[in-house]
Amino acid sequence: MPTDLAALGILEERLRYFAANIIHHANHVRNSADGLKVGGHQASSASMTAIMAALYFDALGPNDRVAVKPHAGPVLHAIHYLLGSQDRATLENFRGFGGAQSYPSRTKDRIPVDFSTGSVGLGVAITLFASLVQDWLSARGALPDDQRGRFVALMGDAELDEGNIYEALIEGHKHDVRNLWWIVDYNRQSLDATSADRMFERFDDIFATCGWRVETLKYGRLQRDLFERPGGEALQIWIDRCPNVDYAALTYGGGAAWRTRLQADLAGNADTLSLVAGLDDEALGRLMTNLGGHCLETLVDAFRRNEDDQPTLFIAYTIKGFGLPFAGHKDNHAGLMNPTQFAAFRDSLGIAAGEEWEPLAGLGGNARSGVEALVEATKVRRAKEPRNFTGWPVPVLPTPSGEEQSTQAAFGRILLDLAKSGDPLADRILTTSPDVTVSTNLGAFVNSRGLFHRRDIRDVFAEAKIPSAQKWAAKDAGQHVELGIAESNLFLMLAAAGLSGDLFGHRLVPIGTLYDPFIARGLDSLNYGCYQDARFLLVATPSGLTLGPEGGAHQSINPPLIALGQPGLRHYEPAFADELALFMREAIRLIDDPAGESTYLRLSTRSLRQESRTSDDWQADALAGGYWLREPGPGAEAAIVAMGAIMPEALAAFDALKDDVPGLGLLSVTSPNLLHRGWSAAEAGRWNSTNQPSHVATLLSRLSPTARLVTLCDAAPASLSWLGAVLGHRVAPLGVDRFGQTGNLPDLYGEYRLDGEAITEAMVGLLIG
Repeated sequence: MPTDLAALGILEERLRYFAANIIHHANHVRNSADGLKVGGHQASSASMTAIMAALYFDALGPNDRVAVKPHAGPVLHAIHYLLGSQDRATLENFRGFGGAQSYPSRTKDRIPVDFSTGSVGLGVAITLFASLVQDWLSARGALPDDQRGRFVALMGDAELDEGNIYEALIEGHKHDVRNLWWIVDYNRQSLDATSADRMFERFDDIFATCGWRVETLKYGRLQRDLFERPGGEALQIWIDRCPNVDYAALTYGGGAAWRTRLQADLAGNADTLSLVAGLDDEALGRLMTNLGGHCLETLVDAFRRNEDDQPTLFIAYTIKGFGLPFAGHKDNHAGLMNPTQFAAFRDSLGIAAGEEWEPLAGLGGNARSGVEALVEATKVRRAKEPRNFTGWPVPVLPTPSGEEQSTQAAFGRILLDLAKSGDPLADRILTTSPDVTVSTNLGAFVNSRGLFHRRDIRDVFAEAKIPSAQKWAAKDAGQHVELGIAESNLFLMLAAAGLSGDLFGHRLVPIGTLYDPFIARGLDSLNYGCYQDARFLLVATPSGLTLGPEGGAHQSINPPLIALGQPGLRHYEPAFADELALFMREAIRLIDDPAGESTYLRLSTRSLRQESRTSDDWQADALAGGYWLREPGPGAEAAIVAMGAIMPEALAAFDALKDDVPGLGLLSVTSPNLLHRGWSAAEAGRWNSTNQPSHVATLLSRLSPTARLVTLCDAAPASLSWLGAVLGHRVAPLGVDRFGQTGNLPDLYGEYRLDGEAITEAMVGLLIG
């Protein structure tokens, strides 16, 4: 069906106006309580309005999902304002508390936002992994064909400097991803400068090598028509050779600047100069900025021409600040129109003063009816859908048997038992790992449930009857997504799978494994997933100095501190297998709880003698962050506080000191992050009539107010040393604050003061000085 390009053109102008108005109102109309510039990106929004008009009012269907570049957030709000799904009050409060967010936010904006953006590049890459999750669901019949969609990323050209995009691109090629459009707003200006020309000559090759189609939308209809006339070819060659910085400066200079430059550079070409002379300054400026990314006819045709499932990169040439007074200026990134400029811009669209927020102000007759018809026919989702939590039953996960076992080995056995149990929950598990599947004990689950790939991949070793513990054939019924060594991809895969309930109406249990020290490699992507409340289970193992023979490069120190400050991520560090089984069940429950979150388990390869339990009374406290593994006596003057794999040293020290330190207790901290959260909430509650003692305060209240604490963890000592601030107890913090080295555990624990002798010395120092 032909698109009403005239009506679409009016809508595109309104998008540019309302995006600018949202920012203008925040900076020049709304009262400022703090006197600070609110900011916004009028120029970056203006370069995207034609692209987004062609997408939202023509190309997109109800199942398509879009990641909008951060600085075009106001355009997305403007679209939903015209569609009737955004209100004026929210727009007038742009970047204010509770108002429209600076950058599109799934959780904080009232309009439907498919993917949060803000950390550049990540919103692009997650669309690739969301497409992979869609294929995973389709392969097992969970997603009918009529519910499938395309994934679109709108990116600024400077985002292509982000390395995570290429890590994702390579992974996508391995998995034969499809149904992707990545659209580059090639305005050739970044925050600080004008973009270099050199790399854009290579993107065709990079993406084509990975199986993508590349559509370069450089010229608009006005330019293409003129190129067909005598002298037009020379003008096209001149445009192609013009450096980015020159093109931007000439755009800012306007028609007169274009004329002077063209007359000088093309002085010997009479036909071309005749074309230039036939246009007044306004028309010449309009011609030279009629790039493909601003031509609705070009965009609509390109999107309709590429409706198959091959991933496609659109490079859409644009002008930053198109249609605004500072178009092309190298400093326009955070530029704002002043009130006089904005009033002139508003008047040029026929919008009267006082009607600034009327969606179709100044339109009448056929123009209005055409725009209204196009808006009415738009197929994108207009309302924000409620989050889809189904309240699935989570079975009790039995503790693996064995007097001695490591938490890493227990994790693999628990997951395998669940895979074999026949419980429907097992079918929802999507596992993934960055080339450490076997060494993080996911191998047994993969053998049971299979590797995922859209096309069958043979296990040549198995076919040749060569003995191997791993069944490494892949098929579309497999549940494990094997990734390359790129931790950013792991977290983006977990984020995409963790949004499956919202994106596809089918919530999954995403479980990802990696080595604990390499959380830091993908930390931005982990934070990105947590920010949009994606739900997953992250299993980081092995960890700590306890990974003795691997040396300092693989011995993690600070991940518990990362977890301590990461919203939306709960950290558990079990010492025993029964704790792990309890925490895994809780992590799965939290994935499908409206008030839940993601979970990070920090595990170890060290085999520990398991604790003999006489009841389950410890479980509630363990889930809340800590429990007394050895009860303190009334008013005890000392306690050992320990976490995770070095619990044997804590137990040995407890046995050595208990006769000399009456009432000595041993507190097992299972989650410093939960204890700290509860303590912070309780402190805040003191001022708002919701005062309740925190779990950690309740635990420590068993001790004398003058009691001493020795804290012990295979991590940065600050992970636990803060406990002294809860009730004012004096603390001797033991932990690792230097890079480790290779060695056996007795040598390493002795060198880094994690052994029983260090605990005893610390306790003596606290008690007698």
